[in-house]
Amino acid sequence: MPDNASIKLTEWTSCGGCAAKWGASLLAGMVKEMPTGFDTSLLVGLAPFDDAAVYQLTPDLALVSTTDFFPPLVDDPSDFGAIAAANACSDVFAMGGRVVIAVNIAAFPEELPPDVIAAIFAAASATVLEAGGTIAGGHTIRNPEPIFGLAVQGVVDPSRIFRKGGAQPGDVAVLSKPLGTGLVTAQGSEEDKRVAIAGMRTLNRAAAESLQAHHQNVHAVTDVTGYGLAGHGWEIAERSGVVLNINTGLLPLYPGALDIALAGHRTGGDPRNRSYVGEHMTSTADDAHVALCMDPQTSGGLLAAVTKDLATELIGSGLWTEIGDFEPGGPGINLR
Repeated sequence: MPDNASIKLTEWTSCGGCAAKWGASLLAGMVKEMPTGFDTSLLVGLAPFDDAAVYQLTPDLALVSTTDFFPPLVDDPSDFGAIAAANACSDVFAMGGRVVIAVNIAAFPEELPPDVIAAIFAAASATVLEAGGTIAGGHTIRNPEPIFGLAVQGVVDPSRIFRKGGAQPGDVAVLSKPLGTGLVTAQGSEEDKRVAIAGMRTLNRAAAESLQAHHQNVHAVTDVTGYGLAGHGWEIAERSGVVLNINTGLLPLYPGALDIALAGHRTGGDPRNRSYVGEHMTSTADDAHVALCMDPQTSGGLLAAVTKDLATELIGSGLWTEIGDFEPGGPGINLR
């Protein structure tokens, strides 16, 4: 049996991280066929779907519920556990909520050493604690490939829920993390991978709290994951009935990401994400920058539509980067 130090988790799987997600076009078609229910306490559900479900409990308290899991995209067990936990918690933050409790969702090969599994669980627990919550249980099954994630529950004031819809013409588009996790983890140098891994391990808690502190000037929020910046940006534009202009020269990028894209490397999710935005997107950007917008992100940043005054304050905090703006028309997305 291999020892813990010799384990490389990516050798146990064929596709890792949020790149393992189903294509957005296929998934959207299936969601439309699902019953939506008639419970008036369900404030956010499938019609339309958002980053998490929200269920009202009292006039000033609502439950935020989400789940997220995937195969490893990194070799180190602690990195995998922390990234999976940060990624799952991100949906709660994207809805404006605070994390309260989580349960593990785990599937591992029986021959995977117990110390490896323990390291994944421990790192996830520490990350959920940092997010403000506690892991209180979970479920583990046997599976040929390792899969791990969490179901996370949070709470939010029903009057302060962030949604994908609501962006207004004149709003500024701001992003809280660099792009390029898919490209860098697939083709980057070891040093570049370390930087990207550190970013993926980082929670969106501080970014979300900076938005909640000025919630009246925040019009739309989502987190950028498997459908890439373009895919998740299109969802805001579509729900809001506006055009999102992305200035690709302003995009914050992980080290090595642009060079990898310029060399012609593309991730497996790239064509699926291009298909998703399809005819809704126009572009005058070079294909390398388009690829960065299509790159599936794992534990990516929050994307928000905010007023110009708030954008100035957020950018000054160092947590956010301005990447574009919203204008009337469309809906659509424009890369320039």
